[in-house]
Amino acid sequence: MSSNRRVPAAAVAAATALALALTACSSKAEDEDEGGSGGSETSGELETGAGVTDSTITLGALTDMTGPYATLGASITQVQQMYVKEVNAAGGVCERDLALEVRDHGYDPEKAISAYNELQPNVLAFPQFIGSPYVTAVKDQVDGTDQVPIVAQAWTASLLGSPYIHMVGATYDVETINAIDFLVSEHGLAEGDKIGQIYFEGDYGENALEGAEYAAEQLGLTVVEQMIKPTDEDMTAQVSALAQEQVSAIVISAGPRQAASIAGVAAAIGLEVPIIGNNSAFAPQLLATEAAPALLNNFYIAASTLPVGDEAAKEVADSYLAEYPDATLDNGVLAGYNAIDVIVQAAQAACDAGKLTREGVSEALAGMTAVQGIGVTHDFSDPANPSTLESVILKPDAEAPGGMVAHREAAVSDLAASFPRE
Repeated sequence: MSSNRRVPAAAVAAATALALALTACSSKAEDEDEGGSGGSETSGELETGAGVTDSTITLGALTDMTGPYATLGASITQVQQMYVKEVNAAGGVCERDLALEVRDHGYDPEKAISAYNELQPNVLAFPQFIGSPYVTAVKDQVDGTDQVPIVAQAWTASLLGSPYIHMVGATYDVETINAIDFLVSEHGLAEGDKIGQIYFEGDYGENALEGAEYAAEQLGLTVVEQMIKPTDEDMTAQVSALAQEQVSAIVISAGPRQAASIAGVAAAIGLEVPIIGNNSAFAPQLLATEAAPALLNNFYIAASTLPVGDEAAKEVADSYLAEYPDATLDNGVLAGYNAIDVIVQAAQAACDAGKLTREGVSEALAGMTAVQGIGVTHDFSDPANPSTLESVILKPDAEAPGGMVAHREAAVSDLAASFPRE
């Protein structure tokens, strides 16, 4: 199945017109099943299941709007709410309105798992689930009894292999390999050099570290590790330790608050080295802090999308600012948009096939082999592989909408292409 990115209203209007011509969506189910993936009903030609009534398709969002990824969570949630509003204004999906049930877990493990268990029986799919550790924690449950499609805002390789959990983008290990390849090709790192890596303990940081260690072994580099907790925000000790080791570059596998501290401390102590982060290590609000000069000088991000200020993202960005005029543009807008767009495309395809159930959505996702994101093409057909191996290299820019510009277009390094998977 090949799909192109598009403005939701126009896209769903066309999809709905097609659906109206199909008997698959001409008879509405009255199923309000509360029991996970089972208990589906057939009404006329259309089979329905959890999260689907005769008038509504309910989706779930498990987000962080009060913890370390609050800015990211707010952007993802707001753009998904905007998307739902536009889809419904255009006629909905399969003659039904979309509803998005949102829970803020604040990046707290107990709250995240509790919120998942609360929403899971009542949704068709999750277009948002922030937090690699928490998605990983429910993976066995998802693969076993729940079988609920999830597009996670988490890119740890431990999530690969599930037919129900998907990521729009490269995994952290692949992304880090591409980042280090960029440091070698454009910043002159060479055999014998040291790279400092400051990373969160847990799935996110440790998966990124795996990629760094693989790249370092292949290139004759040494990784100097500094593990931190998500609650650690003052990076003075970590950056000072890396300076003592005379590192030639720093990789950040943490959040925006840590990135600001790392860049600021490095500049203050005279550690003039390139710094590159994984996709969630930057927020444009950082450019209003004292760290801004350092970020504008030496800082980069590896991501699986062009920046939100790019011309390719203009329609999405303009719609978002029209809906939320006081909001700050960041790449969470694109992450949220792409995720819910994938789920809604799959739901429409499932409707067209007469099977608006979790199983039907999962089958539709498995047929989506060329989904056009913002600057990157994604393939969801093989659960053992990420949707792409490509990374765009982004750089902060105070004048750009969203605070970033594309420094290097999407590419996959030879090292990432050959990276072995178990």
